[in-house]
Amino acid sequence: MKRIRASATLGLAVLAGLASPFAAAAEDAGWYIGANVGQSRAKIDDEKITRGLLGAGFTQTTIANDERDLGYKLFGGYEFNRNFALEGGYFDLGKFGYKATTVPAGTFTGDLRGRGINLDAVGMLPFTDKFSGFARLGVIYAQAKDTFSGNGAVVVTDTDAKKNAANYKFGLGLQYDFTRALGGRIEAERFRLNDAVGNKGDIDLFSLGVVYRFGRNKAVEEKTASVAEEPRKEEEEVAPLVVVVPVEKKNSQYCSILDLTFDINNDEIQPDDKERLGVIGTYMKKYPDTTAVIEGHSDDVGTADYNMNLSQHRADSVVSYLTSTYKITPSRLSAVGYGNTRPVADNHTSEGRHANRRINAVIACVTDVSGLTVIPARTTMAMELEFDPYKADIKPEYRDELAKVAKFMKANPTVTATVEGHAGKQVGNTQVTAEASMEVSRKRAESVVNYLADLGVPRSHLTAAAYGQTRRVAYSTTLEGQQENRRVNIIFNYGK
Repeated sequence: MKRIRASATLGLAVLAGLASPFAAAAEDAGWYIGANVGQSRAKIDDEKITRGLLGAGFTQTTIANDERDLGYKLFGGYEFNRNFALEGGYFDLGKFGYKATTVPAGTFTGDLRGRGINLDAVGMLPFTDKFSGFARLGVIYAQAKDTFSGNGAVVVTDTDAKKNAANYKFGLGLQYDFTRALGGRIEAERFRLNDAVGNKGDIDLFSLGVVYRFGRNKAVEEKTASVAEEPRKEEEEVAPLVVVVPVEKKNSQYCSILDLTFDINNDEIQPDDKERLGVIGTYMKKYPDTTAVIEGHSDDVGTADYNMNLSQHRADSVVSYLTSTYKITPSRLSAVGYGNTRPVADNHTSEGRHANRRINAVIACVTDVSGLTVIPARTTMAMELEFDPYKADIKPEYRDELAKVAKFMKANPTVTATVEGHAGKQVGNTQVTAEASMEVSRKRAESVVNYLADLGVPRSHLTAAAYGQTRRVAYSTTLEGQQENRRVNIIFNYGK
């Protein structure tokens, strides 16, 4: 006797990232739950009700519709990465109905209630680290329950009917993450339902909700005083920090604390960090009674177990390097992995996650450091050159800095330089192959080498090295992170 049809038009967006749902599975995978509540809307087909009454010998005089109700849904899902998730749940769209008055005198009333379960594919497009949009497409198995009643001259013989059927749904939404674990959603969804008397129609649900991700709500410990005062700068990481610690009944003790940072999902020690580890090796050889604890840390992307294993591997690799290269007795070194339990910066930013992927080498204090002199064999320039996507052309704003590099190298003929080219694994939403990344990083390094050679630096003093996407310093899910990975570093090599 009635038909529910659409009250608004919703465009079905392409699911972002669906073409490559497992692009970065280890980085953002995890289970989540949530709930939404809001207003459900339908459109009552008054013309069909009128035709039905006329066919039964009645004239409809007035009709009152109830086309809005409270709807809600409960859901849970698994997020494979920042671009794709599978989500299932239960929904209740509420009750809708009408009341028609007739001649001969009487009333005819009808109600419909819709509820069921769903399974959706959800594509997500991050706009920032906290704000993202998403689209969903799914299947539902819903029950539509119709109830009819008459009064006066209207007599209804079949008062109740039910229909269970599979159908589809789709929707769009926005999400804002208040923390790594807790987020808020606003959504618009359309559910296609079969009622119990042979009709098909749409019900829309406009709702607000919350989502909670398991394993993301890690407590952030208080930062050390030096970190709390101001953010760490790249150039401050070049050399170890020497901290003076007052001790009762002694003038002073000196402790050396080395801080190394790592690339994403990597436990390999980089060339410039090996030279900094040379300071630690020299220090411990001069003071054979000292011991050191090598602490491994990670950001909070990925599961807790994965991060704990990765941080332990990082610490183990440093211990192995010190024992094999500088012949430090293994009993003087211990490696401990802390995973993501001891962050020193905010994991919501790419800079913070980079700072948290680190090694701390804490060395037992000694009372005398006289005569400890370490001449650096390598040091990394603070300047990094960034490039446009797929490009190797040097931007004009870097030319003055490169001129300073050339002037320095010509004034110090024993200094050589290695130009390291890097690239990312993603440009916008397009995945870049490892081969293409390696080729463009090679061109970037060679472009800088050629530029310095044109400024008078001997080519024999310059080396181009390409690393492709193997040494990312930021995640590729934001445009800012992708830009940071398109870079060239210049490493100075000091002669003896």
